[in-house]
Formats: sequence, C-alpha cells, structure tokens
Amino acid sequence: MRRPGRENGESQRRISRRALMLGGAQAAVVAALGLRMRYMQVEEAKQYRMLADENRINIRLIPPARGLIFDRNGILLAGNEQNYSVVIVREDAGDVPAVLNKLSELIPLSQDDIDRTLKEIKRRSPFVPITVADRLSWDDLARVAVNAPALPGVSPAVGLSRHYPLDKDFAHVVGYVGPVSERDLQRQEDPDPLLQIPKFQIGKVGVEAKEETILRGKAGTKRIEVNAVGRVMRELDRTESTPGSNVQLTIDAALQNYVQARLAGESASAVVMDVQTGALVAIGSAPSFDPNKFVRGISSKDYNALMQNDHRPLLDKAVTGTYPPGSTFKIVSALAALHAGKLDPQETIYCPGYVELGGRRFHCWKHGGHGKVDLQRSLAESCDVYYYEVAQRVGIEAISAMADSLGLGIRHDLPLSGIASGLNPTKKWKQQRRHSDWLIGDTLNAAIGQGYVLSSPLQLAVMAARVATGRAVEPRLIQSIDGIDQTAGAVPALDLAAGALSGVRQGMFGVVNGRHGTARSARIDLDNLRMAGKTGTSQVRNITAAERARGVIRNEDLPWNRRDHALFVCYAPFDAPRYSVSVVIEHGSSSHNAAVIARDIMLQALYGKLPPLTAYPAHQRKKIEEEQKALQLRQLAPQAPARSRA
Repeated sequence: MRRPGRENGESQRRISRRALMLGGAQAAVVAALGLRMRYMQVEEAKQYRMLADENRINIRLIPPARGLIFDRNGILLAGNEQNYSVVIVREDAGDVPAVLNKLSELIPLSQDDIDRTLKEIKRRSPFVPITVADRLSWDDLARVAVNAPALPGVSPAVGLSRHYPLDKDFAHVVGYVGPVSERDLQRQEDPDPLLQIPKFQIGKVGVEAKEETILRGKAGTKRIEVNAVGRVMRELDRTESTPGSNVQLTIDAALQNYVQARLAGESASAVVMDVQTGALVAIGSAPSFDPNKFVRGISSKDYNALMQNDHRPLLDKAVTGTYPPGSTFKIVSALAALHAGKLDPQETIYCPGYVELGGRRFHCWKHGGHGKVDLQRSLAESCDVYYYEVAQRVGIEAISAMADSLGLGIRHDLPLSGIASGLNPTKKWKQQRRHSDWLIGDTLNAAIGQGYVLSSPLQLAVMAARVATGRAVEPRLIQSIDGIDQTAGAVPALDLAAGALSGVRQGMFGVVNGRHGTARSARIDLDNLRMAGKTGTSQVRNITAAERARGVIRNEDLPWNRRDHALFVCYAPFDAPRYSVSVVIEHGSSSHNAAVIARDIMLQALYGKLPPLTAYPAHQRKKIEEEQKALQLRQLAPQAPARSRA
C-alpha cells in the first residue's frame, strides 16, 4: 500500500533534522578534539616536551676538584690523584643483584662489596649513582667499558681522590678526608647536594675539616641521553664544576719534617712560632700516622693498632693536649707580681728548701734550698720557694689575669681540630666546678704551674712570643687563600711595664746561658743567636711525706706513664727575637730532655737547614754530628699552586 505524498515529505523532514543534529554533534566533538589537540600541541608543548625528555634524559652532578693545600714555600701537602671507579644507577640497572654478579666476573668484587653496594642503594634515591668499586686499575676499567652493553646501569668513571705526599709529617695539621657519613649529614642544616653522592670525600679533621667549605668547591651538572636500558648514549650539555680554593699554610714543610724526625720515639709535641707575625711555622706531634690510610678506608687491624698505642698517635698533642705547665708558669707569676707592684726585681727571698703553711710543707725542687734568691736567679735556677712567697703576695686572681694576657687558658682561633682551652683557675672557678673554697695552698701550687693549672704547647709558644716582643701576638696558620694574603693587621702592645718584661727576659736568658741555669746544657754557643728560655717539670703523681722521708723515687725507676712531663719554652735570638719554641715530652722525666730538642729545633728554624756544629757547645759537637746523620729528613721541592684567583 503506498503512503500518501504528504506523509513521505514529513518523514524526510524528520530524517533531515536528525541528520543535522547528529552532524552538528559530531562537528562539535571534532571541534572540541581539535581545540584540545591545539592546546596540548601548542599551548602546553613546552611542558609535554619536558615530560617526554625526562624519560630519556638524566641530569647528573659533576664533582669539583678539591682545592690543594701547600706549605709557605709552595710545597704540596694535600693533592688530588686520578681514581678509576665503577658506579651503578638503580633505576637504570633493573635487576641490581644480577648485574652486580655479572660485574664481579670482570673486576675484583667480593660478596662484602656486593652487600655493601646493595645496602647503599636502598638508602639512596634510585637516580643517584652508587660507587661499587674504586681505585681500580686501567685494565679493570677497560674490561667494564668493553662489556658495558651487558651491564645495564653500570658505567666506568674517572674521578679524583685525595693524596697526602708528606703523609705522617702533616697528619695532625692538614688532617684527612673521608666518605660522607650519616653523622656528617646530620650536622648540616642545608646539606650541599654533593654530599649525597656516595663516597664523596669531605674533610674529617685538621685544616681539611675546618676549611671544608672553601676547599670543596661547587658542583657542575651534565645532561645525558640514555637508551631504554639506561645506557648513556650521549652528553647533551654540561656546566663545569668550580674547583675548591687553594690554601697556603704558614707551616714550613722542611722544618715540620725536622720537628717530626727530632721527636721520633717520644710521646711529645713541639710548636714553632714567628714572634713578629704570629705565623706558626711548625706544629709537631709524635708519634704520628699515615692519613692516606683513612682516605682509602683504614683496616680494622691498622685502626686498632693506633687506638691501642699508649703514645696516642691520633691525638694532636700540640693543640689538644693540656698539661700542668710546671716551672714554665713562673714567668706568669713573676710578671703578675711585678705588674701589681708587689715585687722588686732586686729584692731577695730566702729559700731553705721549703715553706710551711697551714701545717703543710711546700717543698722546693732543690732539697737543701737556694739561699737568697732575686728575680733573675729565681728564674735561672727555678726556685720554688721564691714563687711560694710571690703567690702569697699577689694572689690567684692576679696570676690568672696575667696568664690570660699572655695567651694561656685561651682557645686560640685556628683551623685545627680539638683546640684545647687549657685552664687558668680562679676562686670562682673552683667554687663552681669543685664546689669548694679556694685555699692558699692552691695558690702556691698554681704559682709554680702545678695544681689546677693546665696549658697546651700551642699556648706556651704564644706566651714565649708575647714575652719576647711585649705585644699581644696571635697565632695564625693560613698564609693565603687562592693567592690572597691573609696576614693580620697591627698587633697591640701588652699592658706591661718595660721594666717588668726586661727583668723576666734577663732571668730567662740566665736559664740557658747562666752558670747555674737549669738549661745551660741546651745553650746556643753563638753570641748573635743566644737563646732565652724556661724549663719546666710537671708531676703526674703525688709524692707522699713517707716517700720524701725515705727518698723520692727517681723518674728512671718509675713506670713510663708515672714519670714527670718535661717542658721547655724559649725564644731567640735574645736581642732580636724571631721565633718562639715550646716542647712538651710526655713522661720525659727531665726538662733537660725537652730543652735540647727545643734548642735543636730553634737552630733549624733560624738557619733554615741543619745548623753548623759551631752553634753547639764544643763538648757536644761530636754527639750532635752523629744525631744529625741519623735523622731521616726529606728532600723537598716546591710546587707552584695550580691556579690563583688573586
């Protein structure tokens, strides 16, 4: 049956409307897709390009070359040597244990090395390169490079590692570097990204630690393209790292070597200071150790040997060790009394060998006493009774204040680890620390450098320098940074009368050059190089009344660790001072032992080489000649700094 024409027309109109609506909807969808595609491809092109690139481009840090350390003459003390290593990146490696097992077939890699690497990988971000092995040979590195396609995420690396060419001579001064530890990171408020690089080396002790910021330098970056398995395809661009600054010390490497050689066999320290500038030209501590072992990772056997050594080689005795200064402290007591107007240099005090105070006897080192003693003789012959009287006149507060002004009991600002403050005791200190009142006997003991008084060899050298010049000279260790001089400005004069200093200096001259001086055997036998000094012996044990009654046991008959410490401080030449020297020998028994070492060091400093035998007393020259031949001294050649920012 055929439909009427009117119905057919209506049906076609409905179809046309639906077709138009459907077509409009399709057009709208296509338009929306087009607009979205335009937005993504044009408006957001940069963002999506970056996201795409991050899937195939890595950014890695370029460690900087660590700054070099030189002595005052340009001799290299801490340098960098080439180091071949292999690193692995977790996100590129896939099955890390399997890759490490393959790697162990190519280079020496123990199970401990593998376990350590796996542990380190878990602690670090997946994109951080982890050092699997370092200090490899060139052959080992070449094998890794050739087999790179079979080792995803593994790549050979060539970097720098610290090296100390003069090893033991500068172990305590320069210090050493080592891998960053968790403790190192915890001490940093805003850690440098470089510190996140496994096995990145930072200073641990000494100048290396204290000048870490300027020695480290700044990291560079490089963008590299990697393939699907993480293999590096090419380097896209890089920003070079900034090397650390070069540091030049005031230390003279040749003199430092002599000091270490001269102290060999002792548990001792010595400090040599330029009295005019405060420059420290030698800081010796014996015995020493090889810092290169710590850089490479010291073995348990070697570390335990250092820790168990009763001479404590890891301790920098020159700045960290503190000792009762013994009779060297009489310089302080004398100046305190003279400054306070409580003592006339020409006045004599009678010494019968002891004084009685509060029912107790305070003995002089000379059993029979010195008789009548004035200031110069009290220093030259080191009379204790004279200073017992001085102590009662001036009191502990004035003595402590004078010690402060001479540089004792002060933590001097130097880039060294563990600098000790020492101790100049006062009444207030004892009340706060010992919860007891100060006694007059405490003052008598302090006046001769015993009791609570403690000083470091560094402080004793500063004291001698200040007495020699009459100025508040400060010790310094840094000569220049990248060629820029670090010399301090003018040094103020001490608040002391010239007459007071003159009297003490003459007494110190008598110590070494007087007929009955306690260090006469350590004199310099040249008029233009005469030395002034002061001996000291500090007890490490109590001597009871019963022992005194039956006879004090000689140091030589005591165990080593119960013998007295031996000390000596000096400066020379007497008429035009250039250097001060302090020497402390732990359990060295007699101050004579410290005095002869100090004399030898002083002559080496003054001449800049082994001195002529004519500088020594005639009867000692043959023995001195033999000692000089036995010394193991280095032949050193200066090396110019690699760069300068001056």
